[in-house]
Amino acid sequence: MLHSTDYNFRIKDSIIGLQFLFVAFGALVLVPILTGLNPNVALFTAGLGTLIFQLTTRKAIPPIFLASSFAFIAPIIYGVQTWGIAGTMSGLVAAGLFYVALSILIQIKGSNFIHVILPPVVTGPVIMTIGLILSPVAVNMAMGKTGDGAIVLVPFAQAITISLSALIVTMLVTLLGKGIVRLLPILCGVVVGYIVALLFGIVNFAPVANAPWFAIPAFVFPEFNLQAILYILPIAIAPAVEHVGDILAISNVTKKDYLKEPGLKRTLLGDGLATSAASFFGGPPNTTYSEVTGAVSITKAFNPAIMTWAAIFAILLAFVGKLGGLLATIPVPVMGGILLLLFGIIASIGLETLIKGKVDMADPRNMIIVSIMLVFAIGGMAFDFGAAKFSGIGLGAIVGIFLNLVLPKTRHFDGY
Repeated sequence: MLHSTDYNFRIKDSIIGLQFLFVAFGALVLVPILTGLNPNVALFTAGLGTLIFQLTTRKAIPPIFLASSFAFIAPIIYGVQTWGIAGTMSGLVAAGLFYVALSILIQIKGSNFIHVILPPVVTGPVIMTIGLILSPVAVNMAMGKTGDGAIVLVPFAQAITISLSALIVTMLVTLLGKGIVRLLPILCGVVVGYIVALLFGIVNFAPVANAPWFAIPAFVFPEFNLQAILYILPIAIAPAVEHVGDILAISNVTKKDYLKEPGLKRTLLGDGLATSAASFFGGPPNTTYSEVTGAVSITKAFNPAIMTWAAIFAILLAFVGKLGGLLATIPVPVMGGILLLLFGIIASIGLETLIKGKVDMADPRNMIIVSIMLVFAIGGMAFDFGAAKFSGIGLGAIVGIFLNLVLPKTRHFDGY
C-alpha cells in the first residue's frame, strides 16, 4: 500500500525531475538541430539512455542525466553531409561499443592503462580539433549562410545582429547568472536570439502549423558504413576520457566515490550502451550532463529516482509533434551565434586539458605530438587505403596515439 508520505515524495521527485530536464533541454535539443538530426528523437534517446545507465549502475546509481554529446557535433555534421544520417549512425553505434570495450579492459587491467594510452598530450589536441575543425561552419551560420557558405539564407545585417545577440546573452548568463539561471546559458541565448529574429520577421511558423500534436519520433536506423565507422571511432577517445571527469564531478557533489562503487567499469559501460542505443534509433551519442550535475549541486537533490523522472518526461515529450515543429523554426543565425562560443569552448577545454595535465610544450617530444596532430586533423591530411580512408579528427587521434607510444622520451632537456 502506498502511504501518503511516499506519494508526496514521488510527486516532489517528479517535479524536480522535470526541472532537471528543463536545465538540460537547451543543450539536449541544440545538438540535433545543429547536426541535422531530429530533436524529438534526441529527447527519446536521452530518456532511454538515462534509464539504460541506471540499470547498468544499479548497485550505486549516481544522480546523472545522459543526453546529446557536444563532442560529436562536428563529426556528425561532416558525417551527415558525407554518408547521410543512417551511415553516420553506424559510426556512432561503434563509438558506443568502443566505450563498452574500454569498460571491459578496465575490468581486466584496471583504469591506469587509460592514462598510458591516452595521456593529456594526446587527448588535449583531440578535443581542440573537435572544436576548431568546423569553426567555419559556425561563422557562416552566424553570417546567415548555410554551413558551407554557399547560400545566403538571411541578409548579413540581420543575421549578424541576431547571432551576436544570442552570443552576448549566452556569455553574460554564463558569467553573471545566478542559481539555476546560470545553468541555462544556451537556452537563454537561443530565446533572446529567437526574439530578435521575430522582430526582423524571419521566423517561419509553417513547421509548427503542419506538425501534429502527437507523432512518433522520426527514428532512423543505422546502415553499416565502414568509412563512417573508421572516421568516428577515434573521436570517441575524447568523450570517453571526459566521462572520467564527469564521474569525479558528481562524486565531489554527492560526497560518494562512484569510481569505486559502481566503479568506472560500470559507469563507462552504461554510457557506452546508452550511446549505442541512442544511435540505433537515430539520436546523437549520449554523455553525462555537467549542467544537471550543477543543478544537483545547487538543489542537493541526490536521489537517483529524480533522474528516472527526468528520463520519463523526456521520452513523453518526444512524442509531442508540435515541439519538434517549434524547434525547427529556430533561424540559422541563432544557432550560428551559439556555435561561435560552443566550438571555441570545446577547443579551450582541449587547451585546459594540456594545462591541467602539466604538459610541457617546450619539450620537443610533446611539441612534435601536438603539432602533428593539429596540422593533420585541421589541415586536411588524408590516408586513403581504398577500403578505408583516414582523415580529420580521427586521423589526428590515431597519429597522436601512435606517436606517443613510439617516440622516445626526451633524455635531456634544458628548454629554449
